[in-house]
Amino acid sequence: MPPKTVGGSAGKASKLMGLIDSRLRVVLVDRRVLVGTFLAFDKYLNLVLSSCEETRLQTTTSSGATTSTEQRRSLGLVILRGENVVSVTVEGPAPVEKKARVTKNVGGVVAGMGRGAAAPAMGLGGAVAGVGGGVGGYGGMGRGGGF
Repeated sequence: MPPKTVGGSAGKASKLMGLIDSRLRVVLVDRRVLVGTFLAFDKYLNLVLSSCEETRLQTTTSSGATTSTEQRRSLGLVILRGENVVSVTVEGPAPVEKKARVTKNVGGVVAGMGRGAAAPAMGLGGAVAGVGGGVGGYGGMGRGGGF
């Protein structure tokens, strides 16, 4: 199977894959600067940054004097449309130890997954444990088949 291409070449994809978990500085079309941990990208070069912080340089002119102030705010998890990205630079390397994103299956729930994500308690052929039918008295047919 040929390697996946990003932006028309396999070289860009492999370079970006090497930057996963690195701290990146991304400059946008509107001159905002975002700094965050690089998590993912796709074939359109949309970027996902976590622990992201936005910096804007705001200039004001009053009575002939120009003053510029730097405004910062914390954004958290950000998905950037590739169309808005002007440049990407590496601010810091990836951490030396990578943590496993998904760990072993513990009691039907996969540790490391977000809340609400659970592995089936039984195989594909049976019902999930704890699901034994409806509850009597709350709309529709209960366990007894009637009222």
